[in-house]
Amino acid sequence: MTGDVQQPPGRRLSSWTTRRWLRVGVAASLVVLTLLGVAGAWVLGRTQSISNDLTDVRSPSLSTAFRLETALVNQETGIRGYGLTGIPDFLAPYRQGLVDQKAHTRSIEELLQGDPARTNDLAAVQDAVDKWQEDIAEPVAAAPPGTPSPVATERVANGKAAFDEVRVALENQQEKLRADRVQARADLQSMVTLRNWVFGAIALVMIALAALVFEGLRRGINRPLERLGADARIIAAGDFDHPITPTGPADLRRLSGEIDFMRRRLVRELAFTEEARLRLDAQSADLQRSNAELEQFAYVASHDLQEPLRKVSSFTQLLQRRYGGQLDERADQYIDFAVDGANRMQILISDLLNFSRVGRVHNAQQSIDLDTVLDEALAALSVSVEETGATITHDHLPNLVADPSQMVMLWQNLIGNAIKFHRPGESPRIHVTAAEEAGLWHFTVTDNGIGIPPEYAEKIFVIFQRLHTKDTYSGSGIGLAMCKKIVEFHGGTITIDPGYRNGTRMAFTLAPEPPQSPALSALPEATRANAEPAL
Repeated sequence: MTGDVQQPPGRRLSSWTTRRWLRVGVAASLVVLTLLGVAGAWVLGRTQSISNDLTDVRSPSLSTAFRLETALVNQETGIRGYGLTGIPDFLAPYRQGLVDQKAHTRSIEELLQGDPARTNDLAAVQDAVDKWQEDIAEPVAAAPPGTPSPVATERVANGKAAFDEVRVALENQQEKLRADRVQARADLQSMVTLRNWVFGAIALVMIALAALVFEGLRRGINRPLERLGADARIIAAGDFDHPITPTGPADLRRLSGEIDFMRRRLVRELAFTEEARLRLDAQSADLQRSNAELEQFAYVASHDLQEPLRKVSSFTQLLQRRYGGQLDERADQYIDFAVDGANRMQILISDLLNFSRVGRVHNAQQSIDLDTVLDEALAALSVSVEETGATITHDHLPNLVADPSQMVMLWQNLIGNAIKFHRPGESPRIHVTAAEEAGLWHFTVTDNGIGIPPEYAEKIFVIFQRLHTKDTYSGSGIGLAMCKKIVEFHGGTITIDPGYRNGTRMAFTLAPEPPQSPALSALPEATRANAEPAL
């Protein structure tokens, strides 16, 4: 079955991620360090135990055994002196020896707790001492003082043999205690040597472990990352066809694969971008040819079309002046139609040329004072202002970076429309405001005219779109379309305020500095020169 198939060990290890390698490495390091710590702790504990046994048990036991021997010898000396002389002063060393014997015996018993062999040796000494004291010392000490009795003298003579047994027991005890101390010193020295070896081995193992971890990180992480970085730098230098070879743990190989996938996608995107650039270059060339043809058309319109149009207008006007009233009424009407059509055609061609110049010919960006620009526009409209009795007020207007000719045309068209479309029998009142908000200047031109229905808010900015007949209000229908083009060229928007009902309120915005001119208007200087009409 497929589930029973086992992967080779190398294949399983190759699927490990960096996190898994780090976890296994840290776990193994902790296990090794724990074992080393346990071994070191045991060696230190064992060394301390042997050292404590030597300093707190073996050496004090031996020195106390020597003091016990001294106390017993003092007892034997005092008993022998008292037995031979009968002088009571000789009993003082004996009695003091009894006190010291009890103290030293108790001390040795406390030191040798848990050591049955040495406790038995002490018991043998105590038995020999008890026998000597019972047979010799106590009867002699009980004898009355004065002249020594023959019985006490005889016991003293026999007591030497009995005390020799005590000496033998003491020597046996001391010899074994001495042997124990020597053995403890040997054990301590051996354990110190073992401790040094163990800690030396721990140091070597830790060094080897650190070297192993460093080498593992270098081979498993640093080297793959360095190789990935080298491949990335080669690609960043421009060799996008350079492949990225996955190396290292599974997650780093996945990362390399994802980066290589990104590289391949970038290659495809670059190829698509290059193809789009080539198409854009071709379209740009076509656009330049189209702009050149447009410029040629503007040149033709300004010269070749207007010249015969002026002739038609001139001769129809001559016909009107010379033969007006001499022909019938219908002929006079036809002549009027011809004169009016020729004049309207001249105005239309002039407005079209002005509309086409926005952003192409008139594009002299400079810092201007809009108050001064507005005054220029009002000077151009002075006749209309005087005829209609218009009242025009405005707030303080800012300084902007813009094309002065376009700004004059903007104010002239907006205020000119406000004057033209005034209510019959009422003088126009026009007010201009300016306020800065969110990095843009917001302007309004408010009048008390006939107003614009909200449903025509978009239509009025389309070229040649008129809401009234030419007989009611003159004009070519280009004014607001030109205003929209000028405002958008300077990075703003223009609209009407649908909530204003007492006339019309035009609202538009202008950027303090206009954006870069569109690429479509970047024409050769020579071509621009040809576009200037000779009117």
